[in-house]
Amino acid sequence: MDKRKSTIQSALKVNAGIEQPDQLNTKAIARLKARKSQILSAEAYINGILDGDMVLLSKAITLIESNLSAHQDVAQKVIAGCLPHSGKALRLGITGVPGAGKSTFIEALGMYLCKQDQKVAVLAIDPSSQRSRGSILGDKTRMEELSSHPNAYIRPSASSGTLGGVARKTRETIILCEAAGFNNIFVETVGVGQSEIAVHSMVDFFLLILISGAGDELQGIKKGIMEMADGIVVNKADGDNIARANRAKAECESAMHLFPPAEAGIEPKVLTCSSLHNKGIAEVWQMVEEHLEVIKNNGFLKDKRTRQDVQLMYDTIDEALKDQFYKSVAIAPKLPPMEIAVKKQNLTAYVAAKQLLDDYYKSIK
Repeated sequence: MDKRKSTIQSALKVNAGIEQPDQLNTKAIARLKARKSQILSAEAYINGILDGDMVLLSKAITLIESNLSAHQDVAQKVIAGCLPHSGKALRLGITGVPGAGKSTFIEALGMYLCKQDQKVAVLAIDPSSQRSRGSILGDKTRMEELSSHPNAYIRPSASSGTLGGVARKTRETIILCEAAGFNNIFVETVGVGQSEIAVHSMVDFFLLILISGAGDELQGIKKGIMEMADGIVVNKADGDNIARANRAKAECESAMHLFPPAEAGIEPKVLTCSSLHNKGIAEVWQMVEEHLEVIKNNGFLKDKRTRQDVQLMYDTIDEALKDQFYKSVAIAPKLPPMEIAVKKQNLTAYVAAKQLLDDYYKSIK
C-alpha cells in the first residue's frame, strides 16, 4: 500500500455538538402533579363556593366524585358547610329517548332563564363504558352558547357504572351548586333507562322529552318513565314535522289518561316545542312554574324532599357497605380465584357468592 495514501486525512469532521435537552419538562410535570394533589381546607372551599368562585366549586365537586378517603373527608365537611345555604333552587330532571334533542332543549331553556338574570347549573350524567370505564363527557361541546354564558355552569359527570353512586354524588353536587347561588339546577340523564329512577328521586320536576316521526312514539318508552313524568314535551315541532308533533302530543295525552291520578295533585301536561327555533320554550317554563306553585301550596314539595333525604340515607348506606365488602382484606384476595372457579363452572355463582359473604361476615365478627 502506498504510504502517502495512508497519511492523507479527510476534510470531513463531525463535531460533538451540544447535549440535547430532555423532551419532557420534569420540573413542570412535578409542579402540575403537586397542584393536582393539593387539597385546600374545607373552609377555603366553602368560602369560595359561597362567593361564587366557579374554580373552587369545580374542585369541590371533583373531591365529591373522588373515591380517595382523604378527598372524601374534606368533601363531606364542605357539603356540611354548604348545606345550610342550599335548598332554595328549583331542581329540574330532564330525560328522553336518544336523539330527542335534550342538549339543544337544555341550552334553549337555560339561555331563556339566563337572559332573565337567573343562574342555571346543568349537571349532566354521562354513561361510562362497561369495557374501558371511560366516558365522553361532551355536554359542554353540545351547549356552546350556554357554557360560555356567565350565569351558567355545566358539569358533566361520569356514571362509572354505578347508579347509586351517581344518585349520591349528584345530590351532593346539587347542594354545592345551590350554595354557589344557582337558583335553577338541571339534571340531565343520557336516555330512557334505570338512571331515570335515580334522577327522579332527587328533583322537584321530572320532564320527559320525546320526538315525533320516529315510528310509534310510545313504543320505546317504558310505562314507568311516563308515570314518573311531571310534564312531557314533544320536541322538534318545526317545519314539516309540526303535524306529526301535534299527533304525538295527542297520543301522549291519551296515554296519560290510562295512568293512576298524579301523586302531586296536579295532572301532567303535554306540550310541543322547537328547541332549535326557540318556539314553545316560554310555555314549557310556565308549565314548570305552575306545577311548582301547586306542590308548594299543597305541601307535596316539602314532603317529597323529605322522602328524598331519607332515600339518600339508604343509598349512602348501600354504597358504603358495597365498597367496604370489596375492599375487605378478607375478600379482596379471594375474588380472583372465585371468579376463575365460576368461569370454569367448578362453582355456581350462587355458591361462590354465599362463600364470599360467609367469609366477610366471619371477618367482621
